Amino acid sequence: MYAKVIVDIPALSLDKAFDYKVPENYQLFIQVGMRVLVPFGKRKIQGIVWQLTNETDVEQVKTIAELLDPYPVLTNELLRLGEWLAKETTCFLSSAYGAMIPSAIRAKPKKMIQRQVKKEQLPPVLQAVFANKQSVLWKELPKEAAFLSTLKQEIERGHVVVDYVLKNKIEKKTILCVRLVKTYTDEEIAKSIHPSAKKQRKMLEWLQERSAEDWVPVKDVLAQTNTSMSVVHTLVEKGFLQKEKREIYRDPYEHRNFEVTTALSLTSDQARVLTDIEKAITEEKARTYLLRGVTGSGKTEVYLQAIEHVLQKGKEAIVLVPEISLTPQMVERFKGRFGSLVAVLHSALSQGEKYDEWRKILKKEVKVVVGARSAVFAPFENIGLIVIDEEHESSYKQEDHPRYHARDVAIWRGKYHRAPVLLGSATPSLESYARAMRNVYQLLELPSRVNRLPLPHVDIIDMRQELKKGNRTPFSETLFQKMKERLEKKEQTVLFLNRRGFSTFVMCRTCGYTAECPHCEITLTYHHTGRLLKCHYCGHEEPLITTCPACSSEQIRFFGTGTQKVEAELTKLLPEAKVIRMDVDTTSKKGSHEKLLQAFGKKEADILLGTQMIAKGLDFPDITLVGVLAADTLLHLPDFRAAERTFQLLTQVSGRAGREKRPGEVVIQTYSPDHYSIQHAKSHDYIQFAQREMYQRKETGYPPYYYMTLITVAHEDVMKTMKTAENIAKFLRHQLSSETKVLGPTVSPIARIKDRYRYQCMIKYRNEPSLKQTLGKILQHYQQEIEREHLLISIDNNPQMFM
Repeated sequence: MYAKVIVDIPALSLDKAFDYKVPENYQLFIQVGMRVLVPFGKRKIQGIVWQLTNETDVEQVKTIAELLDPYPVLTNELLRLGEWLAKETTCFLSSAYGAMIPSAIRAKPKKMIQRQVKKEQLPPVLQAVFANKQSVLWKELPKEAAFLSTLKQEIERGHVVVDYVLKNKIEKKTILCVRLVKTYTDEEIAKSIHPSAKKQRKMLEWLQERSAEDWVPVKDVLAQTNTSMSVVHTLVEKGFLQKEKREIYRDPYEHRNFEVTTALSLTSDQARVLTDIEKAITEEKARTYLLRGVTGSGKTEVYLQAIEHVLQKGKEAIVLVPEISLTPQMVERFKGRFGSLVAVLHSALSQGEKYDEWRKILKKEVKVVVGARSAVFAPFENIGLIVIDEEHESSYKQEDHPRYHARDVAIWRGKYHRAPVLLGSATPSLESYARAMRNVYQLLELPSRVNRLPLPHVDIIDMRQELKKGNRTPFSETLFQKMKERLEKKEQTVLFLNRRGFSTFVMCRTCGYTAECPHCEITLTYHHTGRLLKCHYCGHEEPLITTCPACSSEQIRFFGTGTQKVEAELTKLLPEAKVIRMDVDTTSKKGSHEKLLQAFGKKEADILLGTQMIAKGLDFPDITLVGVLAADTLLHLPDFRAAERTFQLLTQVSGRAGREKRPGEVVIQTYSPDHYSIQHAKSHDYIQFAQREMYQRKETGYPPYYYMTLITVAHEDVMKTMKTAENIAKFLRHQLSSETKVLGPTVSPIARIKDRYRYQCMIKYRNEPSLKQTLGKILQHYQQEIEREHLLISIDNNPQMFM
């Protein structure tokens, strides 16, 4: 037997399957999708079993050194998906598979086998191995085929579980537990326990009331029986109890009690939308729906009831939410409705928690996964629905290899499982909306809020006029007055600023010197906490300068407005207001995001000030005012989606106001009050905005009318970078059709990151059948320079970021 193995080295010359002989003792066990350790040159490296075969063309075949997995970590479907992903995103197969496997198990694991039944219920060969132990290290097991065959049968029966203990990265979490050796009669207890030993008797009686088979955490036994550890020791010595450390899952929400909820009654709009989705679930149709619903229209309730329908069919569901809006409120709604059937995957979890959540999915202990982008790879095998909430969010696109978009992966998996994919947003991306207009997706709409409340009234304030009046604070007169009114009425305010840090940059007023990162061509941002200047690209930081390094002047000034600076101004102008600030600096500690939102929900603060993370997903009844302090920050970026992102963000953040009985108001402060994205956000008019923006895109040749591919070249030598980019652009023009436009090369908007100079060229096309082949030829041509000279050539299809 031979295995075709994809080795875990991202290099073009190795981007293929290598043949290895499967040793006899592994032949009963090995399956495609398992990780293996294989000899490669002078070392041993990890790989994925891609196929199994009985023949090979290779003359000298090396032998697999070790099986790293007791069961496949990638299903057949995920293996096929990886092949598609590698082609679509022009990446290596090993990179595609690496994106699907949690980082926790990419460390070298120690394998254990654990007994799940009494020793006597196992075949004699296994009884001998376990002796008095509950678990045995895999490497200590006999490797004869007969033994492994017996072990495989016992695993299939569920009598034995094979599992990982991860070296270096994560150990399993264990807890001391006890259980009764058997169920005892009153006579047996009376014979062995003296009448005066009341605590021993109390503990035994309490355990007898539970199932004798159950392992119970010692801390629970002690708490319930009000006894001490010495009682446990005595009962173990007398042979009544067994004591053992047992593995438990890390539960990121163990200290949270989620209030159990039931389905809400739906509006006629919601019911109509749900009927369409349920029909596709029942008929097992791979259809993509675009659900456009205004903020507060009850999209989440539609998701919940559609998932309920999926679970009744015995199937599974994946729900993707942007990392930014993976708010505790969202998790609460899913946990409240589906309880322990929900696994949650996102970046705020520890490595151990992520690993345990992933194992619950793999072991089919959960039916619903709620998570950020990478949760789209959840190893479910019977998917009935995939939901992508806030589908317009750019965070669904991965910015390094493999550069996949979660929406494309979801649609691929939907087709594979014959399951609908539901894309939800108040402000869909123009690409999705255009597809819905052409009936590639089916459009569903929720045009009004659940409780028929009006959308909030929006005021646009021209900050140029405020400056003329001499107002130098971050707040216009209108916003300041409205904040004071809210304080008097005991209502809450949300202030949104699309920046973090204290000021955007530091400059010398005498000579114009600005503090820049020594490794990236970008100004440093001042952070008041620690009085540091930080680079948001490479992480470089240095102390705040007080004298100019260029001219020695002390006229160092801060320009721009950051969240810390706004907080300081608020404290000065409204000293009576309690403020909670939410940005990357205040939410970096685990659980801090949730704590801050809970505090605001309990009305421990009057004003919530924050960056993008507060723009979506918040649903608090007392928020009646939303202030957008600088609506222009996104508008003037060198990006054709700048107007669209501005409109989306303003609409989303406006939607936080007036979601319950009290009407809401929004104040948008801007230096570009007449810009169409801001005017349409004022009237909450997505259709008008989409039409205007589509016209602009058609005129300038951007998506959804064209597809785009961005090629970025980076190297430490600026001349080599420039020459390579020019050669690539020349080759593309020669190879691609005349209708395809090749723009550039030009210097990237950020010309240097981490000491590498960056040039880019852009391909715009409508239909270019030879594109993927041409891109492959470019990588092939520069293969040696990429591997030996650290030349970087990155290819991004349908890019979301151009910086």
